[in-house]
Amino acid sequence: MNYSIVLENTLKNLDSKKKLLLHACCAPCSSYVIEYLTNYFDITILYYNPNIDTEEEFNHRLNELERFVKEFKTKNKVEVVSLGYNNQEYLDVVQGLEQEKEGGKRCIECFKLRLEKACLYAKENNFDYFTTTLTISPLKSSKLLNEIGHDLESKYNIKYLYSDFKKKEGYKRSIVLSHEYNLYRQDYCGCKFSKR
Repeated sequence: MNYSIVLENTLKNLDSKKKLLLHACCAPCSSYVIEYLTNYFDITILYYNPNIDTEEEFNHRLNELERFVKEFKTKNKVEVVSLGYNNQEYLDVVQGLEQEKEGGKRCIECFKLRLEKACLYAKENNFDYFTTTLTISPLKSSKLLNEIGHDLESKYNIKYLYSDFKKKEGYKRSIVLSHEYNLYRQDYCGCKFSKR
């Protein structure tokens, strides 16, 4: 399935401005996604990333995201909400998977953890849709992420916004915006295992 086309069709058929909860991992990955989706939604960015290895790194990425949102001019409202740092939540769900290769079962459990938290937040706070910036990464499977989103949509009865933000030069645009706004671009996904 071409999730980029699915997204375009969804956006084309919106009958009014909607509220979107956007799970975000960092400012660079968020940059293009915000630029693109602010034309259609009021966006609340949910910064929920218990996978990040240290609180210092967690806060550095959060501060960069907040700075970008403050400096970047958008058509509609964009705000950032952080659920705080709790690395133990992540370590609990990946217990026993520490030796898995990057992109394997450990990462799947991490995606599920973060997307389910975003889904529940969106449901509890009456958002129209939820999605994630993670599909912008060339190193992450959009198919897998969208399948997780689909399962959560069915389970909790809230719309998931299907996407493949890396398509149509999305990833390249995020690099351009990162340079333009001098954003901190980390060289590992976030967990101590990816850092290793």
